[in-house]
Amino acid sequence: MSDSSDTSSRPHIPVLLAPLLREVAPVEGVWLDGTFGAGGYSRGLIEAGADKVIGVDRDPLAFEMAAPWVGDYAGRIEMVEGVFSKMDDYAQDLDGVVLDLGVSSMQLDLAERGFSFMRDGPLDMRMSQDGLSAADIVNESTEAEIADILYHYGEERASRRIARAILRARTEEPITNTLRLAEIVESCLPRAKPGQSHPATRSFQGLRIAVNDEYGELFRGLMAAERALKPGGLLAVVTFHSVEDRMVKRFLQARAGKQGNVNRYAPETEKEKPAFDLVTRKAVGPDPEELEDNPRARSAKLRVGRRTDAPSGDVSGKSIGMPSVGGKR
Repeated sequence: MSDSSDTSSRPHIPVLLAPLLREVAPVEGVWLDGTFGAGGYSRGLIEAGADKVIGVDRDPLAFEMAAPWVGDYAGRIEMVEGVFSKMDDYAQDLDGVVLDLGVSSMQLDLAERGFSFMRDGPLDMRMSQDGLSAADIVNESTEAEIADILYHYGEERASRRIARAILRARTEEPITNTLRLAEIVESCLPRAKPGQSHPATRSFQGLRIAVNDEYGELFRGLMAAERALKPGGLLAVVTFHSVEDRMVKRFLQARAGKQGNVNRYAPETEKEKPAFDLVTRKAVGPDPEELEDNPRARSAKLRVGRRTDAPSGDVSGKSIGMPSVGGKR
């Protein structure tokens, strides 16, 4: 999850842009930026040599903010409002796909979007601005459903305690704003020590992921990228927390034929031809210079795979570590 400090006075800095461009060099042809946001990766790819970038985002605000500058690229950036899990509907035979899975600073900086526990606003968190909101979840879900969301999606160990507190609080009045929820979470946890993240960080992350079905979107998006990339095309994914990174790592390992046979007593089966080659054997993190310039990069990890000429296939969400939570979403 990206940093929630005030970024309104600083320009948007694409996280891990320099190492990404280094790992996918030479940049050429047509790329799809599946998480367009403020457009940092799209501009970086064009300036590095891409002929065209298709910028996809489900947040209408991204296109409003791009309107003043996107024309400077003379049609080399094409905008598509949609989800990256459907990227193979938008384009085929791509030379590259880039996904930045962090929440953009433009979303965090707007209190009315309800992503930030540092700014009071309606408890919303919807990237596409439709469907169930975070307020719907905390006010209508059962204690068990809320606890599961906080634990599996936010990796919050005190999830049951926080869920009980949420249910107590909503009997007094509905929980409709971000700071009230943050206060409820804080009341359940020890005071943060200097340098530690805000106590509400994990709970807000879990709710945001549930509201936007981010793990399902990532799983479907990885499979869509496999279908949309041409042989030799590159898939580059930047993650911000361990669950996302694990999903991307296991997906690339599975599709590169690197997972092996989990049961040594099972009969050998004919292996599929690998759909990807691993470009990065290990996750790539920020260098000291980037960390100094952009603290948001501290938890970021980059993984890159290159598409082979094998037919596209399929994997299960469970096999790549996608958390599954029942109940209302």
